[in-house]
Amino acid sequence: MIAVIQRVKKASVSIDDTVTGACDTGFLVLLGVAQGDGEREAELLADKIIKMRVFEDSDEKMNLSLTDIGGELLVISNFTLLASCRRGNRPDFMGAERPEKASPLFDYFCDYIGRTIPHVARGTFGADMQVSILNDGPVTILLDSDVLKLPKSQAQRGKTEETV
Repeated sequence: MIAVIQRVKKASVSIDDTVTGACDTGFLVLLGVAQGDGEREAELLADKIIKMRVFEDSDEKMNLSLTDIGGELLVISNFTLLASCRRGNRPDFMGAERPEKASPLFDYFCDYIGRTIPHVARGTFGADMQVSILNDGPVTILLDSDVLKLPKSQAQRGKTEETV
């Protein structure tokens, strides 16, 4: 499972010019479900996102988490995060999980993180959505559940020698 986290002052998602989800200060999370992902991967990412300290404290240091600031979330499914561009110029998405398996896992992720974060808005799985964001910083972080499972000694810029 891959997540792109953007610190935002506000974000919204629309379908056919109708806002279907929005958040104020917090994170916009683009979430890609890979083949073979399960609840463990969803929980790993959710727990990391909840505890990630990238909000400024009174000394203007990135020291506070989403829970510390009472932040909100907007989570949007995004299978294109699993694109492989190794060959040719047209990405393939063979690493993305099939919709019938990815959709329930997307819902599980949102419900799981919602146990800690009171405001979790979400996009509509599989829909053609337009996303509006007001980035804060900008602060953008890429998380990969496969990397989070590795011992720290093996993680290098988000990849290992075997996966590069």
